Formats: sequence, C-alpha cells, structure tokens
Amino acid sequence: VQLVESGGESVQEGASLKLSCAVSGLTTYPENCMAWFRQAEGKEREGVAGIAERDGSTFYGASVKGRFTIRHDVAKHMLYLEMNGLKFDDTAMYYCAADEYNLGLDRSYTYWGQGTQVTVS
Repeated sequence: VQLVESGGESVQEGASLKLSCAVSGLTTYPENCMAWFRQAEGKEREGVAGIAERDGSTFYGASVKGRFTIRHDVAKHMLYLEMNGLKFDDTAMYYCAADEYNLGLDRSYTYWGQGTQVTVS
C-alpha cells in the first residue's frame, strides 16, 4: 500500500488550500476507512478528518469542523482535504492514512503517507 500526499504550501491566514493523497495497493474491504491527520512541531499527531468507505460518512476533529472537508474519489484512487479559513494553529505536517477497518480518528491506522507540510502565517 502506498499513500502519497501533495498540495502543502505556505499560505496566509484566511486562505484556502487543497491537499491530495494518491492511494495505491489498498485492497477494497467494506470497512475501509481513510483519514487525514496532522502533527505540529512538539505536539502529538491529531486526527483531522476521516471518511468511511461503507457509506461515505465523514467525521472531523473539533478544531476543523466547519472549515475542512474530506472527499474520496474512489474511481481516481484519490483522497482530498479541502481547507478553508486557515489559521496559524493549522500549521502542521499533514498525513494521509488508510486501514481496512473504520478506526475513526484513532491514530492506529495501518498505512501512512510521508506527509505534506502546511504553514500558515
């Protein structure tokens, strides 16, 4: 399984940004789940958003709810994170994650990408 993130960059507060994650090699199971996490310097990894394969249901961390949107294009094998109203506190390395089971925003996902840096100033 390979997850490759892209789209991170330096932006000003209030800006919008879209992160992408190319997914390959993931076997399709009914309970597949994909998510975005982030880790700021000196802080623990935090769940940002997730989406369940079974019914397309989405879930978000409290700090981003209403500002971020997760989307999964199954046909293109792509996961996206659309971020609006970016704040200084959103600065972090953002990681794409996947698992055969719906883990919500628990950090024990099996598959991880290398991350893409988002800096808000």
